[in-house]
Formats: sequence, structure tokens, C-alpha cells
Amino acid sequence: MWSGDQLDLDAYLERIGYEGPVGEDGELRADLGTLYAVHRAHTDAIAFENLDVLLGRPVELGVKALEDKLVHGRRGGYCYEQNSLLAAALERIGFEVCGRGARNRTRGESLLAVTHAVLVVTVEGEPWLCDAGFGHQGPREPVPLARPGTEVVQGEWSYAVREEGEGILALSMLREGTWRDLYAFSPQRYHPVDYVLLNHYSSTHPRSAFVGRIVVQHPGAPVRRALVGREFTRLHPDGRVERHAVDPDGLLALLDREFGLRLSGRDAEELVRINRAGD
Repeated sequence: MWSGDQLDLDAYLERIGYEGPVGEDGELRADLGTLYAVHRAHTDAIAFENLDVLLGRPVELGVKALEDKLVHGRRGGYCYEQNSLLAAALERIGFEVCGRGARNRTRGESLLAVTHAVLVVTVEGEPWLCDAGFGHQGPREPVPLARPGTEVVQGEWSYAVREEGEGILALSMLREGTWRDLYAFSPQRYHPVDYVLLNHYSSTHPRSAFVGRIVVQHPGAPVRRALVGREFTRLHPDGRVERHAVDPDGLLALLDREFGLRLSGRDAEELVRINRAGD
């Protein structure tokens, strides 16, 4: 389903700096230890970003296009790119991977459309939520779905999945002693073709959160980092939030230093021009 057979797995593992378990024959096993290691390495290495949207380029979800951009080009991407690449890699390793569509719940009480892509990976009969594409608040490791309500500690951050009516599951993050919903998703399976449609809205619609402003984020350990527009934020586990304004002249240095993103000369110049035009 995810065209994992087309992915250069060795190049992907080198890109994410994989140092997890390997079988005696040198192959990766489709077990829980490998799933944790791949997920953690992916979120560590590849930043969440929408720079191609700002540069007026189509966001391609084909495996080879994702490999060229995120693996060989050492760029980042947003949820459809990140989780499509992760799905292809996990499928190539031998995991059972299914897609889901989620509704963002971080923007108040309004009911938002399904615009977020997540994965459900089954290991030894148990489902696990995998998501490398929710930006700086997202989980760095898989979250179990078989036991809703269980608190999952990932370093200095905690997550839990709550079960609602009609099979809806909601992922929450603990912040300052309060559980805050990140998103909710239904049991309905989503396929790559569904993500193509959602991706078109997210990358082109004028009301999309990714159109017209820079969004670059990373779920670091322990500090989470985000650049939205001209505001750079550091989110600490104790609830402290540091905010700094970013001048267009310092944009490229910040992208390199905080997110490991380096653009070519022409792209870099255009990105700075677009950012400066926001005055």
C-alpha cells in the first residue's frame, strides 16, 4: 500500500541515524524494539516544515519524491510527507501499517476538518499510534492504543490516548498538570490516495495554516522548538515558554542552527524575500 518496495531503506536508515536493534543476518525485525527505534530516530532527525508551500512548489507524496527531498535532500516535511515516508519504511521492514485521518484539537473549541495524517502499526496483534508529523508537540515514540487511558512517559513529556464514543480515540499531552488534546481520529482506514486529497487542501487553500507563513517545528528532547511566521518558540517540560522575534536577516541561520535545514542559494534568497515581504 505504501510502496515500501520502492524505498532505499539503507539510505533512509542512514538519514535518520538509526542505531536500533538489528538481527544476526543484518536485517531489521518487525518487532516493537525496531518500531520504537525507527520512530524515535525519524523524529530526531527530520524537521517538520512547510517551506515548499511558501516557495510555491507542489508537495509530492510519491515515495521517490519523498526520498529525494527528505532523505537525499536532507529536508523536512509536514504530516503527509513525514508519515508517508515513515509508512513506506515500516512497510519495507515488514510491519502492518494503516493510515488514519485526524482532527486537530489544539486551536480551541471549534470543530475542524480532518487535515492530519497519522499511522496505526500492528505489532504482535496490538495496535500502536505512530506519528512523525505533528510538529513540536507530537510524540517522539509510538503510543499504545490497546489500553486507552494509560499514561505514556517519553523522556520529560507524557501522552495518553482517551477513548470517546463511536470508536473515536484522542491523543492528549500533559502540560502544566493538565491533559490537553492534540487531535482525535476514528477507526476509518485512510489510504495514500486520501492523503493526496488532504495534502492538496493543506498546501494550496488560502485558509490552510500552512499557506502564507513559515511553519518549522521539532519535538526535541527535552525542549520543543517551533518557528511560526516570525516568532521562534522554545517549549519546556515545566511549562515555560520562551518567545523570540526572528528578523528576516537571521532566518537562514536559525533554520540551520535550530532545525538542521539548509536551503540552496536561490531558495534561500526567495524564502528571505517572502519572509521580509510580510512587513
